[in-house]
Amino acid sequence: MKSAPKIFLALSLIALSSMTFGQQVISDQQREDVSRILNTLASDDMRGRSALTKDIEPAADFIAGEMKKIGLKPYAEESFRQTFQLDKLSPKSNAATINKKTIPAEHIISLGNHVDLKWDDKSPIKIVNITSDADFAQAFREQSLSKENTLVLVDPSFETSFVRFGQMLSNPKFIEDSSIQKPSIVYLLTKEKPKTFHIHIERNLQNFPLFNVAGVIPGKSKPNEYVIFSGHYDHIGILPAVGQDSIANGADDDASGVTAMLTLADYYKKKNNNERTLIFVAFTAEELGMYGSKYFSNHINADQVVAMINMEMIGKDSKFGPNTVYITGYDQSDLGKLMQENLKNTTFKFYSDPYIKQNLFYRSDNAVLAAKGVPAHSFSTSQMDKDEYYHTVKDEVATLNVQNIISSIEAIAIGASGIVEGKQTPSRVEKLKD
Repeated sequence: MKSAPKIFLALSLIALSSMTFGQQVISDQQREDVSRILNTLASDDMRGRSALTKDIEPAADFIAGEMKKIGLKPYAEESFRQTFQLDKLSPKSNAATINKKTIPAEHIISLGNHVDLKWDDKSPIKIVNITSDADFAQAFREQSLSKENTLVLVDPSFETSFVRFGQMLSNPKFIEDSSIQKPSIVYLLTKEKPKTFHIHIERNLQNFPLFNVAGVIPGKSKPNEYVIFSGHYDHIGILPAVGQDSIANGADDDASGVTAMLTLADYYKKKNNNERTLIFVAFTAEELGMYGSKYFSNHINADQVVAMINMEMIGKDSKFGPNTVYITGYDQSDLGKLMQENLKNTTFKFYSDPYIKQNLFYRSDNAVLAAKGVPAHSFSTSQMDKDEYYHTVKDEVATLNVQNIISSIEAIAIGASGIVEGKQTPSRVEKLKD
């Protein structure tokens, strides 16, 4: 069967959109751009967009090029890249003796961001014990929160739990700035009462320059009030091959969200009626632990952010059917209700997150600003309990419904209009306590 001509597809998408919104919201060209941007970001040429490799750079350059073409101003003064550093600490060696008796490596756990730690019985450190009658997990956690360098001597009766904890904590970890020293906590499994001891813990340190990509449309009458539209552009890179395919293209996760972000940037730029400043940002390193959004969110005044609309996997029908999007943390602010009011003459509907047990509100790039009180929410259609292509090489454009992305973009464009134009202000989220 031959594929339909492009003009027929375009007309079909316009017809479907008009049924939903009663009018054409985004232009024919913007519809074509949705497909072009999505296919580019999710192409094999992007090699899965892993944040810790050079493969992320073509995606960043492409997004920056789109922002420049749209006419956005760079967010980071002279560059669309907001650059920061991420440090990776990997275990190298653990060695310890107490009273000249060697402690096996599997009976040593170290926490902290030290690269080369050397302690002995003359070191100014705190020494505590976890005795056999303690609740090991609770005591372990309490000591992990210590605000000073601490040596924790653990009773050997906890060997099974100790080794399991050690295995879980032995993976490499990422730190935003390893030059800021935090307390080190070393756990030793031993019955010895230390008269003398020597401890030497070594880690490998790697530095990775990372970068968000962000652009701005300055506000007219309220330039110091910000509305953020975002998605993350990294994915998980190259995986073990499945047949001939080893590239995790990340079409839904989250090329779909970045495509929506860029299309909305073009829409609002052409609309030219934003009273508030609009910030459009593609976050890096979401897959590693949301490091891009953490950096961005910690370097902006949260009190000036009126709302954040983060788009995360909008390439397929939600469990509520076509023309629907669910919003994480829906009841934490009235952002969703305000946006729904602006869609009252359409068939599109925003729903509350149906996957509450997965705590998605604090598991995506909206999380840090939400914790600071911003009505920051993620908008998604992903069926989290059924998506067999999530984080696999099969997350490709062919598995997506492009019309679903278009209708979601149009719904957000209309839904956010009152906030963009300065006519609506959503309620704040209750701040998380430190």
